[in-house]
Amino acid sequence: MKQIDEGEIIVRVLAGDREAFAELVDAYKGPVFRLAFRMTGDERDADDLSQETFLRAYLSLERFRMGERFFPWLYTVGLNVIRNHLRKVKAVPENESAKGKPEAEDPRENPADEAIGRERSRRLQGYLLKLPLPVREALVLRFCEGMSFEDVAALTGDSLSGTKMKVYRGLEKIRVMMEKDGFLHDEFGK
Repeated sequence: MKQIDEGEIIVRVLAGDREAFAELVDAYKGPVFRLAFRMTGDERDADDLSQETFLRAYLSLERFRMGERFFPWLYTVGLNVIRNHLRKVKAVPENESAKGKPEAEDPRENPADEAIGRERSRRLQGYLLKLPLPVREALVLRFCEGMSFEDVAALTGDSLSGTKMKVYRGLEKIRVMMEKDGFLHDEFGK
């Protein structure tokens, strides 16, 4: 991602240069899409939620505190959009909202390794989607987005110790699901 002067762009947008916001979208569309995809497991939803995140950010940009970093603020907007979406989806019966699970790309050349990688990613995404939303958020931000515990805590509004506990409990729940499905035995020969 190229270096941009977020503050200068935001000043331009607030002064009426709507086109300048496209620079922020270009800079952050990948991370916002990945967050939405990992939280929902669906590309179409992730695309829609990414667009909604940027729209909401644009419409509420006057509430952004100049001098602070834009990206964490944008992530917070994105998390709120995703949370609202997932609450709505949860209200719909599962058989009406069932969607295909994503298959992660695996750059390996061996077709067998590629198939194993896709299956592993599919299973892990499925386990992740079974977790409660706050736990899923913490795991996605920590491991998929590579954020520090401190940054995850700041974005979610949790304490540092609460964030660490969510991550630990989430990992433990995934381990239990993997054992129940025999995934650990299949993968590691236990």
